[in-house]
Amino acid sequence: MKTTILIVDDDKGHLSMLKTILGGWGYETASAMDGGEAVSAVKERPFDAVLMDVRMARVSGIEALEEIKAYNPAIPVLIMTAYSSVDVAVEAMKLGAYDYLTKPLNFDELKLTLERALEHRRLSEENRHLRETVSSGQSLTGIIGTSPAMREVIEMVKVVAPTEATVLITGESGTGKELIARAIHSNSARKAKQLVTINCAALSETLLESELFGHEKGAFTGADKRRDGRFMQADKGTIFLDEIGEISMPMQAKLLRAVQEREIQRVGSDTVQSVDVRILAATNRDLKAEVDAGRFREDLYYRLHVMALRLPALRERQDDVPLLANFFLDRFAEKNRKAVKGFTPLAMDMLIHHAWPGNVRELENTIERAIILCMGEYVTEKELPAALLRSYEQDAPAGNGHGQLGGQPLEDVQKLAILATLEQTGGNKSEAAKILDITRTTLNNKLKKYGM
Repeated sequence: MKTTILIVDDDKGHLSMLKTILGGWGYETASAMDGGEAVSAVKERPFDAVLMDVRMARVSGIEALEEIKAYNPAIPVLIMTAYSSVDVAVEAMKLGAYDYLTKPLNFDELKLTLERALEHRRLSEENRHLRETVSSGQSLTGIIGTSPAMREVIEMVKVVAPTEATVLITGESGTGKELIARAIHSNSARKAKQLVTINCAALSETLLESELFGHEKGAFTGADKRRDGRFMQADKGTIFLDEIGEISMPMQAKLLRAVQEREIQRVGSDTVQSVDVRILAATNRDLKAEVDAGRFREDLYYRLHVMALRLPALRERQDDVPLLANFFLDRFAEKNRKAVKGFTPLAMDMLIHHAWPGNVRELENTIERAIILCMGEYVTEKELPAALLRSYEQDAPAGNGHGQLGGQPLEDVQKLAILATLEQTGGNKSEAAKILDITRTTLNNKLKKYGM
């Protein structure tokens, strides 16, 4: 289905020209000759965006903008105005216009602004859907992502969850391997029983054996009573063996029997016990390479590797960063009782283009820190770690999306920055001055200078 743009202009020649240009770019267009017609059109059928002149004879663009945003706040409205009427553009942005363009139009700028507006709407819709599904509990147990890489993971979870297959989950630290294990368990036939987790890297070999299989009274110093291990606790349910690649070779041999035969033996006991348990395991190591190097048993590897599920690093799914960032923003804003609405464009751009070596866990910690530090309604670059700004500035020459203002006069760039910031703050000059890192007096002087 083609993207549909409503063009509103009482100049027939200009309207016809815009319809031809946008049609050439692949958009479907509809037209209106004044603000009243525009409002009626928006109420009659859905549009992906509205491109509207501000000065029209009967109903002005400002009046139409107010009615359109009241009817459908999600639709992006781009305002066209004469250069001498920038003050009207500022008013329009306060009322919810996405952006403004000055006449005569720069068509490269028009194309870029339209693309940004449509992408903004797409992300807004995804964020709304995400918030609704997460809050209603309809998401796949909290897995967040719409990128191709994450869609593949989600589909794999849906396939393997209802089975009894042993699953090996691989991925870098911080990618959410335990979250995937919980998703598999909670969508399985065993979901009414326990999911028992154990971090194999956190315990010594002796303690790990006791934790996994249990022990008899007197089996070692301090064993003052018999104790069931994690395998018995997980009977009829699921056990999740995290960091499986860290266990020693002797411990691997003991674990093999439990994985292969579903039989365990308490430390200090001669009795073998059967357990009905599904096994999920996770590692950030390349277990096949560990097998080749002689550090991991080949027979255990193949017992664990019945089904393999690889989680992508966050740098491989950058499209998911806005979704994740907004999800964490909502969670930590509520937790810390902060009225934070979102991110400034620069802050979000920095988040999107960061490499995230610590993956989702690092992003989560970054957003929590930003919410705690944030004093306004929007997280800015000032609340983000200095390392993000440094890497962002280093990447700037490569054109990571923030070099698009290059080639413009400095005053024009400053003007756009001021207008965008005033839009974000709802016209609050004090808040805008804080975000721009200038005094309110300086901001007022610049507004006067630019006729704004």
